[in-house]
Amino acid sequence: MTLVTGASRGIGRAIAERLAREGHELINLSRSYPGKDFPGVSYSVDLSDAKALGKVLEKLCAEHSVDNLVNNAAPGERAVLEKIAMAELDRMVDTNLRAAILLAQAIVPGMRTKGRGRIVNIGSRAALGLAGLSVYGAIKGALVSATRSWALELARDGITVNAVAPGPIATAMFDKNFPPDSPRRNTILASIPVGRIGAPADVAAAVAFLLSDDASFITGQTLNVCGGLSISSTPF
Repeated sequence: MTLVTGASRGIGRAIAERLAREGHELINLSRSYPGKDFPGVSYSVDLSDAKALGKVLEKLCAEHSVDNLVNNAAPGERAVLEKIAMAELDRMVDTNLRAAILLAQAIVPGMRTKGRGRIVNIGSRAALGLAGLSVYGAIKGALVSATRSWALELARDGITVNAVAPGPIATAMFDKNFPPDSPRRNTILASIPVGRIGAPADVAAAVAFLLSDDASFITGQTLNVCGGLSISSTPF
């Protein structure tokens, strides 16, 4: 089975729907209910709550055999340096980084037993630097760094670990930080070499490939899904 965190909406939902079409049996972990039309089973949990997450993972691992893990859940608030709230920083670390570690620790033993596994961590182009998103970018950068180390640790077990780093993707969080038709969003759009904001389906396609057997010789890599923005000379 394939476990995707935060698959109730946005990029996570697009990943789940793409994988379902490709025949994956899905498990979602999220705070919000994904709806009756979610193509799999779902567990309700706040990923920032380590104790609650531990209990859910114990139950989940007893009931299911997980072959693939996608660490997608990634809340983040826009804030410049002097307005960063420590409570928000803690929440983002707990959800984006600590939860990913706890999930991998719970799932990897089963993968090792089978001699095959896939982990895809969702990073962000913001890790390369973006005004107002220093905390989010820093945490995503840490997750990408962890991806490289996990890849080295798990390669001999048949487990690959990669990251997908989305650039501007049309999600509710992106719309909140960069409202449609705002000057900031228009500046971003003008900076993207391919000339458009990305769609959640663009990220889902990259994740689906990295989970596939076709990607068995790829590990420790970060695939930027950003329309060329990560190599553009015009940062946003």
